[in-house]
Amino acid sequence: MRDQSETVDDYRRRKASPHTGTVETESIAILHCQVTDRGCSVVSYCSHQAPNLLVIVILARGRCGLSKCFTYYLEAIAVFDFLVIISVILNRIGRIYFRYNVLSTTPVCSLIAVLVHSTQDGSVWLTVAFTIDRFVAICCQNLKTRYCTEKTASLVIGTVCILNCIKNVPLYFIYRPLYTIRGVPWFCNIKSTYYTFPVWQAYDMLDPILIPIFPFVLIFLLNALTIKHILGANRSRQRLRGVENRQDPEIMNHKRPIVLLFAISLSFFLLWATQVGRFLYVRVRGAGYFNNQNFKDPQYIISETTNMLQLLSSCNNFFIYAVSQNKFREELKVVMKYPFIIHKSVFKR
Repeated sequence: MRDQSETVDDYRRRKASPHTGTVETESIAILHCQVTDRGCSVVSYCSHQAPNLLVIVILARGRCGLSKCFTYYLEAIAVFDFLVIISVILNRIGRIYFRYNVLSTTPVCSLIAVLVHSTQDGSVWLTVAFTIDRFVAICCQNLKTRYCTEKTASLVIGTVCILNCIKNVPLYFIYRPLYTIRGVPWFCNIKSTYYTFPVWQAYDMLDPILIPIFPFVLIFLLNALTIKHILGANRSRQRLRGVENRQDPEIMNHKRPIVLLFAISLSFFLLWATQVGRFLYVRVRGAGYFNNQNFKDPQYIISETTNMLQLLSSCNNFFIYAVSQNKFREELKVVMKYPFIIHKSVFKR
């Protein structure tokens, strides 16, 4: 559904399809979205937070058999994924259950729009940074000792956060009130200057390239080079040893990080593929994004499926870790036992 501050998700749609109708039509559409969404949003979003919290707690314990540098990136991705869902919850709660409260005022609505984009962009670029780190660790042995360190990981994570803020802060200034009641501005509507001012037009063209086109291509290339390096190194070692059918101990030593890298990358490709395909279709064909509330419209279904998959990408890493990492599963069992241990100790007293 189109959120009031989720013109944040629709400003490209408005750019591609500028005939959006009157304020009255906009208000009716928003009210319709509010009614139809009431039964499904907040509980499902809240349930998606538990896995992210568990990932943060388990990784913070540092007992998963992963290097600290490796763990820093995974923790940062988990924190950003957690913030993505929090920002969407704020957006949805304000729109569905508390229509006229502080969350629906234009300044806060604009701030939430910035938060939604910043957290989602941060999660994507941290996935890119994680992929680069693993590429260097596996393929660039000369750089490994200098780049794959806790200090570098902290610096990269901090840089990603700062650049995301700089990149998304301009979104705060593209909105005007949908309407004003007793001097209070309500909801977010994109200013007309966004479609005509050259700086905003340049921003609009650059934004979808930075997210998701460039990260998508970069992750694909880095993983392809990593696979090529692993296969080439494996063949070279087998020729040197003259053994064809035994497992390579070097590969076995790096099995956990390699499996985790490819699992996270594959998840990113699958869940963002619809967004990339949809963007390319709109830009190449000039077809425009959907601009109505017809729930049976195939374009509407595709749009909502794309949004759903993007949000799913912010809560699925828990399951990737649980499936691919034995030590993560062991730590998960320990953490899940804590409430029962505490409960037992309290009642023993």
